[in-house]
Amino acid sequence: MKALVLAGGSGTRLRPITHTSAKQLVPVANKPVLFYGLEAIAAAGIKDVGIVVGDTSREISDAVGDGSEFGLDVTYIPQSAPLGLAHAVLVSRDYLGDDDFAMYLGDNFVVGGIDRPIREFRAHRPDAHLLLTHVSDPRAFGVAELDASGRVRGLEEKPAHPKSDLALVGVYLFSSAIHEAVRAVKPSWRGELEITHAVQWLIDEGRDVRSSQITGYWKDTGNVTDMLEVNRLVLETIEPHCDGLVENSEIIGRVRIEEGAVVRNSRVVGPVVIGAGTVVADSYVGPFTSIAEECLVEDSELEFSIVLRGASITGVRRIEASLIGRHVQVTPAPPVPHAHRLVLGDHSRAQISS
Repeated sequence: MKALVLAGGSGTRLRPITHTSAKQLVPVANKPVLFYGLEAIAAAGIKDVGIVVGDTSREISDAVGDGSEFGLDVTYIPQSAPLGLAHAVLVSRDYLGDDDFAMYLGDNFVVGGIDRPIREFRAHRPDAHLLLTHVSDPRAFGVAELDASGRVRGLEEKPAHPKSDLALVGVYLFSSAIHEAVRAVKPSWRGELEITHAVQWLIDEGRDVRSSQITGYWKDTGNVTDMLEVNRLVLETIEPHCDGLVENSEIIGRVRIEEGAVVRNSRVVGPVVIGAGTVVADSYVGPFTSIAEECLVEDSELEFSIVLRGASITGVRRIEASLIGRHVQVTPAPPVPHAHRLVLGDHSRAQISS
């Protein structure tokens, strides 16, 4: 069995971060989201992985390499434009051959791995196996409708009136039957070849399409709110560890301080990760914050945020729920005179707090 990891796409919901960085490489607890998926694939016993790449192919290949760091054998598959998930399968036909494969969206985060659904797929060998989860607003997702036996009856992409609250998780398991399906479907109104249409084609053709509901946590990390939530979740699992230097500071709870980092005259309340070579001085760093490598946080307060490599935050009071990009500089605004500008008519009365 192979894996097909989708790492193209422009990441418009994470702009401006993704103007200069692949969305799959934005870090969660100082590790790129993509790496969690590759680790889950390796843990499930899959070795051969094709990574579909687009405009950020160089950045993805520089980060992942040949895959040996993850115990994988990685092949890169170029996609000329982000023309849909089914199009990614279409351009990967030569690599996949007639092998079964797991398709994993590289910006998705699945707690608990994919071992169990892969075991189910191998045991029953359906034409497709979908992972589903209950969501509060299914209108934002691909939605599955199940019959009484639990098999998939139909799929809808972002329906206005969903028939269920079961959303498709960004992991799909396929036999080689999917190749006929992706060739048969036409582009949607978005101009994309939708994987939901391809799976619906399998259903309409009487093929065996099954599903299982994940019991763990799943997020599509496509926007800042979801990135911060996944960061919070991962930080909940870290163990306290210090390879750096702590001077005259209070460290409370689960705090991981990487090699070469310095915490001086500060208060850090975990869970927090402070990256290698980062300096935190005269500051407060609060829960659910990850600070990447070579950053500076000085005379500032920071909480529930992600700070990327090389950023500096100096003299700023209270930053929270923020995603701060690489080599960003955050400083106080210059002082300006306070004044009131008024245009008052005859016989007016004005009250001004001074």
